[in-house]
Amino acid sequence: MKRGEKAVLVLIGAVLLVGVVQSRLHVEEKHDRDIPFYSTAAPDVARMAMDVYRSNGCKSCHTLWTMQDMLQSVPAPMLDGIGSLRNETWLYEYLSSPNPQLVLPSRLKKEYQMPSYAALPEGERHLLAQYLASLKVKDWYFEQAKKAEYEKLTGVEYKK
Repeated sequence: MKRGEKAVLVLIGAVLLVGVVQSRLHVEEKHDRDIPFYSTAAPDVARMAMDVYRSNGCKSCHTLWTMQDMLQSVPAPMLDGIGSLRNETWLYEYLSSPNPQLVLPSRLKKEYQMPSYAALPEGERHLLAQYLASLKVKDWYFEQAKKAEYEKLTGVEYKK
């Protein structure tokens, strides 16, 4: 291959690479605007709570910001948007319960049921509850999810 041909191929490759990168950035920007989940927590609260979340192995069962331990396949609920369903007091009491199934019964097999975090230091339970309560879902998505779940369970069209 001649020197000029190499230069042309390199130039074509660079143009294609720039095009691919730009198209991916454009898709990611649009996708970010469509993400229905968000947090109202202060950055320091989020960072400290995520440290507690990771150190207690919560991602072994739960997804949060779509992060899950891929070696586990446990049907535990995702935590994105949990703050739109439960408040901080409820979450703290749930995390503090010696038997979480008494607070919120589970249909999961015993080995997959929520363990008690009552032995966790009170400050860490408060921090987790505060952070989980900050995890919200946008109203349009919440309505869409309620509609889909209602129709799936009843077979009847959802009417607001």
